[in-house]
Amino acid sequence: MTDGKRAERLTKRTVDAAQPAERRYIIWDVDLKGFGLRVFPSGAKSFIAFYRAGTGRKAPMREYAIGKFGTLTPEQARAEAERLLSAARLGADPQADKARLQREMTVAELCDLYLAEGTATKKASTLVSDRGRIEIHIKPLLGKKPVSSVTSGDVERFMRDVAEGKTAKPPEKLRKQVIRHVRGGKGTATRTVGLLGGIFSFAVRHKLRPDNPVRGVTRYKDGRCERFLSAKELGKLGEAITKAGAEGSNRLGLAVIRLLITTGARKGEIEGLRWDEVDFDRSALRLKDSKTGAKVIAIGAPALAVLSEVKAWAKEAQQEAEAKAKADGQPKPVPSPWVFPAGRGSDSHWTGTPKLWAKVSESAGLGDVRLHDLRHTYASLAVGAAGGGQSLAVIGKLLGHADVRTTARYAHLADDPLRQAADRIAQAAAAGLAGQSAEVVPIGKGQRSRKA
Repeated sequence: MTDGKRAERLTKRTVDAAQPAERRYIIWDVDLKGFGLRVFPSGAKSFIAFYRAGTGRKAPMREYAIGKFGTLTPEQARAEAERLLSAARLGADPQADKARLQREMTVAELCDLYLAEGTATKKASTLVSDRGRIEIHIKPLLGKKPVSSVTSGDVERFMRDVAEGKTAKPPEKLRKQVIRHVRGGKGTATRTVGLLGGIFSFAVRHKLRPDNPVRGVTRYKDGRCERFLSAKELGKLGEAITKAGAEGSNRLGLAVIRLLITTGARKGEIEGLRWDEVDFDRSALRLKDSKTGAKVIAIGAPALAVLSEVKAWAKEAQQEAEAKAKADGQPKPVPSPWVFPAGRGSDSHWTGTPKLWAKVSESAGLGDVRLHDLRHTYASLAVGAAGGGQSLAVIGKLLGHADVRTTARYAHLADDPLRQAADRIAQAAAAGLAGQSAEVVPIGKGQRSRKA
């Protein structure tokens, strides 16, 4: 390490201040031996790890290029250097391993590596879809190709093949897990190419290839339709829910459906709701986790009424369970943290809404309506006079849309207008379920709109 110009802790300030010289030089980190920053005459800066490949003084020294400054922060590079240097101390040769992977790795192997190491921040539901798209579309069409040989033309052909449905039939071993999540068509092709782009970005970060072949490929527009209920359909749905309850359908599941239409929340947010996330005093659901992270959902009086009823059921069930435990000489049972528990003795929450919805929607004559369309209906009610003609900013806040500016807006939007808006929209939804007037305003022409 004699070619280092100086030694100091590598921080963003240090790296920013490093100036190019006539010859390239290295700044070595004072805290992590073997971790450095190479500065080139052009001004480019790259993080490196310097280690001995093997044991003994005669073992060769290796230099591993971790990545460019700008692509990686000093903190990210330091973490990667710690991993590489630790592996080298245990006898590994990261540089040789990288060269071997570059020579031999196929797209299928890259996908497996991505699932193992590149998905830590993804939610379980997203990973189910990702695995399905990888196994059904990516591996069959591109899996045998070397990672380094994939071109933009390959990606374009791949997208066309997926759109034409050439891989729509799932492998037998995955049929039960993914058949509901992965299909052919242009929408699936677009989303799968998006996933492929993420996988190749992972490959670029790990120096498995220099560029991303997905970049620059023009994708199909995502043509998923958004269906929402008319006032008449809301009335039929309300009748069907009442009928299902009278026929003995799961009352918790029916309560979930009512909350979906009166809150605009996602299915997973309601099914996985915990009692400590329900704020009755401030009329809000304070979700610790959701598809878009932690968020607050303002709710109206009809939704609060449903939750109050469910809470009364939970109290009654707990009293019965405690009485039975006492009679049997058993310890007092712990109340379930879930608003919608899976069942007595279960530690999980209810997940049977789709099956129940199929029954209720068929009874209401809503054959093409999905559970998620209840969320679209809530938004359409918000746009209409029944919901007070809310602005897009307020609607976005109510629905918790994934926007990088949404969190910043939380501090500037007053709670009272949100609660009032949520109350008006929920009242409109509840009125529709009861067969009363509820104005539903089409988003675009007809009762379907397409995502931009």
